[in-house]
This record gives sequence, structure tokens and C-alpha cells, in this order.
Amino acid sequence: MKASYCVSQNLSMSLKCMKEDESQIHKYRKGSRYVWWGYEVNTSSDDCIAAINSYSHQVLGYGREKKVILEAPLYDKDCVLGNVLAAHCLISSDVSRAKTYAKAAESHLGKATPYEKAVFKAVNYLISDHMDEDVALELHSKLLKKFPKDLLSWKRVEILCFYMGRPDLSLPLFKKIIPENRDQDYVFGMLAFPLLELGHLAEAEKAARKGYEINKNDSWAHHCLCHVLQTECRFKEAVEFMEGCAASWDSCSSLRYSHNWWHVAVCYLEGGSPLSKVQEIYDHQMCKELEKEDAVATDVYMDALGLLLRLDTRDKQDEFLDRLKILANCLTDEGMWYREWLFDITIIWALSKVGNTTQAHVLLEGLKSRTSKMSKKKQQLMQKAIQVAEAVYEYGKGNYKKALELLGPDFDAADYKVIGASDLQMDVFNEIWYKLLLLNGKTSSAIKVLEKRIRQRDGAPFLWRLLEKSYAMEGNTEAVITACEKAKALEASYFKFD
Repeated sequence: MKASYCVSQNLSMSLKCMKEDESQIHKYRKGSRYVWWGYEVNTSSDDCIAAINSYSHQVLGYGREKKVILEAPLYDKDCVLGNVLAAHCLISSDVSRAKTYAKAAESHLGKATPYEKAVFKAVNYLISDHMDEDVALELHSKLLKKFPKDLLSWKRVEILCFYMGRPDLSLPLFKKIIPENRDQDYVFGMLAFPLLELGHLAEAEKAARKGYEINKNDSWAHHCLCHVLQTECRFKEAVEFMEGCAASWDSCSSLRYSHNWWHVAVCYLEGGSPLSKVQEIYDHQMCKELEKEDAVATDVYMDALGLLLRLDTRDKQDEFLDRLKILANCLTDEGMWYREWLFDITIIWALSKVGNTTQAHVLLEGLKSRTSKMSKKKQQLMQKAIQVAEAVYEYGKGNYKKALELLGPDFDAADYKVIGASDLQMDVFNEIWYKLLLLNGKTSSAIKVLEKRIRQRDGAPFLWRLLEKSYAMEGNTEAVITACEKAKALEASYFKFD
């Protein structure tokens, strides 16, 4: 998950409206103003504050207009908060410019408010060259202890913990949001995500529905509720809910728009609908995003790859091979590499799958090289990412024995979330492992693993189909019939098309 953001239409207000709203809500002293959540900022510019507030809505709502924050330094070049938030906004796309904004913020710290100083310290460290994630999290924790209504900083914590693969670190912090922000937009969606990633599905569903109740257009709350429903194999319910919300995604960033549609496509796929339905979403929703002038292609490509890889684990790739070849050709552009570990790993699979093993190997070796330059602590963590990257490289080439050796006999994708992926995104690597077990004749191991997994997701037809195949390879006719009937019943129960 990349830090791209969207906002609902009713919250995507002009700077003028934001300024008028602020003047009605806040009374302020000469030389200072107050941001959305009520904390003081040293600026006399209403337009600067309006830009900061608009940016906050964009980030929290996953909007397309994050760069509105670049207007804040134009209105007040000395504003510490405006400058440091502009630096954070640009750090992944224009490092040199981001550093210029950070230096501007630092040069005016002497006149900054306590709130601005705390935000600067946390954000400036977050974007530093040798950032340690644990230190960054600690700095944000200290900031939020003093300023608990700062939802933008809470969002940075959510994203930081996601890329650490540590929802257990964010959940205790997010539970502290509620007393101070009970009726605010976005809060319950942020609470729902670590809950669902830690398996507290009933609590996660309750939080996501509360977020939706507060703001029907909160695409992150939509996403979190879909996660819960999908995990519980309530595919039809998930699709009906998401398709009912889809109109509000038009103002969303490429990542949120394509990823929410990715969830819908995977629900159809997991629920056993005809492939034409998955194809329709791929062509007319996910890829249509690329036609927009402000589309971020890499965000769309990552979700497209995730869907195509799932089709491959189900031996349905032939129907989509032309699409994979087109996508893989786009991904030979090395300028797209080294942004997201999940993206890079799936690029390696795509390139090797279509026969471009040379560039796939270049990317794989590049990941290894970058890992070798990390701190010892980070290197140890990222070895799991390298392991998965090597395995999908061999898997894409059709070297199934080597791929299985790399994943090992006790693989569990949940242990590899350091690549920056949710449980549902990671599950495709479990599916690769199940397939590799069968391709290598490890049927008894496959049966044991699949029976355990089915106890967790009894309503997933694909797992029953794999179990059916495993029993058939073992010659257990009675078990084959039972698994087949179960799979057919589930496939017939979710989606009915004329």
C-alpha cells in the first residue's frame, strides 16, 4: 500500500470555502491561526491554513489533490507546518525539492508553535535518509500524546506500521484516538484496519460500519469493511456493498480507486463467478483509470498484477495472457522499479512469466543490492522479501521444484508482510505455495495445509477445489466427491448470472 490519497466530493472544498469555514469556527490571535483539529500554527495567512486543511482532507480521504499543500508555502514561505508537510508530500517523487521545503521549515523553527515543532521533528525524521522505522514510530507516538487530535499524524502512523508489517504496534495507539475524536471523519476506518489485520474481525466490522455511518463517502472505511467481508467469505455482500459505494471513488487517487476495484474483482473471482465478470472489472474499471490525466500508472499496475497473479494460481491465465503481456511490456521501464516491495516482487513474476527472464533477474539482483546497503536490522527483516522474490522468479519461469525449495515446507505468507501488503494481498503467495506443493507431488502436505486453511475459510470454493485435486492425486475417491460437492455448492451460492 502506497501513500496515495482520496477525498469525497462533499469534502473536496475550495480554498476559499476552507478559509470562510475557518474564520467562522476559530478565533485566533494576531500572527497565529488554528488548523482543522484546533492546534495553533504561527502564520497570519488564512490561505496557508486553508491549504493545510484541504491537504489534510485529501490525505485522510485518499484524494487526487494532495499537491494542494504546495500552495501553503506560497501563501506563507515562513510557515513551518506548511513547509514540512510539503516536504513529506514530495519525498517519494521529488527528493531534492522535498529537502528544500524541509530546510525552509527548519530555518524558521525558532518562531514555530509547540505543535509545529513536534510535527517537524516527527516528519523531518520520517523523510530523513537513514530513517529507522522504530524511531520514527516513537517520535510520532510522543507527538500524538501531546496532540491527540492530529489525524494527519495518526494516518502517518497507520502507513508506517503497515510498511513495517506490524499492525500490532498501531492498534494500541489507534484505540487512544476514539475519546478525543469520537465523531470525526476517518477515525473509525483507521481503527478498523489494524483490527482486521490482527484477526479481530467483529470489532473491525463494527468500526468500519461506524466510519461509514459518519461519512458514507469514506473510501478507506469502504475498503476496511470489504476486507472483513472478504476474509469471512461473504463475497456477495462485499460486492453489493462496494459496488453501491463505487460512484464516490471517482474523486479518489489511482491507488484507492484501482485497489477498491481490485477487491471487487477478487471477490467475484473467489466467489466462483464467470471470468467475464473479472475481465470486465479489469478492463473497464481498473485499467480505465489509466486514461485519466492525473492517473498514477504504477498504482494501477500493482493492483492489476495482483489480480493477474491470482488468476495464474487458479490456472486461468490463458484467458488473460494477452493482458499480462501488455502489462509486462510496460513494466520493463526501470523507472517504475524500487518503489514498493510488493510491486517489485510481482513485476519479477510477470516478467519471468512472459519469458523476459533477463530483466526479471536484473530487478531481483537490484533488490538484493539495495538490501545489502540497509542497516543490519533492516537487512535481517528484508531477507524474507528476497526469499519471496527469488521464489516467484523461479515460479514464473516454471522451475517449480526450485520455487518450492525457496519457500520451504512451512511457508506462511502472514510472516512476510514486511513487503508492505495486507493479509488479503499476501494470500496470493500462500496460493502459489499450495500450487507448488501439488506440482511437486507433495499431496499429503497439501492436504494437511489445506484442511487447516479451510477451517479458517470454510466458504472459499478455490480451497475446496485444491483439496479436491489433492484427494484425487492421493486416490481418495470418497473425499474427492465430498470436496467437489462442497465447492459446487459454494460456487452456486454466491453469484448467479443469466
